[in-house]
Amino acid sequence: MKKHIAVIRGDGIGPEIVGEALKVLDRICALYDHEFTYTDVDMGGCAIDKWGDPLPQAELSKCLDSDSVLLGAVGGPKWNDVPGPMRPEKGLLRLRAGMGVYSNNRPAKIWPQLAGASPLKQSIVDKGIDFIIVRELIGGIYFGAHNTIEEDGETVAIDELRYSEQEIERIGRIGFETARKRGKKICSVEKSNVLDSSRLWKSVMHRLAEEYPDVELSDMLVDNCAMQIVKNPSQFDVVVTENMFGDILSDEASMITGSIGMIPSSSLGADSCGLYEPIHGSAPDIAGMDLANPIGTILSAAMMLRYSFDMAVEADCIENAVSAVLDQGYRTADILSSDTGCIKVGCREMGRLIIENMKRE
Repeated sequence: MKKHIAVIRGDGIGPEIVGEALKVLDRICALYDHEFTYTDVDMGGCAIDKWGDPLPQAELSKCLDSDSVLLGAVGGPKWNDVPGPMRPEKGLLRLRAGMGVYSNNRPAKIWPQLAGASPLKQSIVDKGIDFIIVRELIGGIYFGAHNTIEEDGETVAIDELRYSEQEIERIGRIGFETARKRGKKICSVEKSNVLDSSRLWKSVMHRLAEEYPDVELSDMLVDNCAMQIVKNPSQFDVVVTENMFGDILSDEASMITGSIGMIPSSSLGADSCGLYEPIHGSAPDIAGMDLANPIGTILSAAMMLRYSFDMAVEADCIENAVSAVLDQGYRTADILSSDTGCIKVGCREMGRLIIENMKRE
């Protein structure tokens, strides 16, 4: 099978972790007789440096012409003083909107080999952590109108939060369909005691629930959900929420699994051309030092195979290899526990070990 992948290496550790993921994809080609071709795309700080724009239209077009997009990470302090509309993160928002990927799916699953790396009590971890946050991605306050004005002698900043019924319904359906394939439980997270947008969110979710009688719907305020994720994460199966809440909660959920460096994500829309990326940032403080954890990016590549290319067996091959390497005791610095006797390795060596453990299923 031939597939064309747009590759956004990005900033900071992005080029390092994406490089290892591409080696893994090349190994998949060799094992399963596929052909993947790659086109590099400039986005983020590197695009600002090169083009004066975090995502030029020509670069976005490369993504739209591909079968899928693999992204490392963007941003860093180098571009902190760039005007807001031209910041590296604006390129990412434009990419998501341009691709129409409105559903960001972030699993929070603890690998048994890393149970000791979780900051939670062992008694909580032993109950199991395996849920997924379905986050609406191209609406809400990140995409509303933004304005800074002078009022009564002081500066006032305004950010608009808005959602339509249609936007809520389409992400709600993704949540319910995902729950049907898992534990048939969905928790809708909002702030309906304060926000009109959340009251509409809750209303639409309850209307949708009538179409999914086999799925148990619960409601939870976002502040309570933040507490429950660290108090009793085993209660969750599928969490569906709006853009900003999902951004915050998914980062929290990643940390209870041991490391943000282990978590992949997929962003999907109406077609199968998805955007796949680890959920961590560009970590400029360790860029170029061979310290980054490439597993989140490698697992994102596995999600690409599974959800955009219908290559479930190949995705299993990658995930099984990651598990095997963890079984062998190899750890990058972010998942290394001082009392386990594990072996510390760098980014390149972790990638090499995963490839070494990839076997045709």
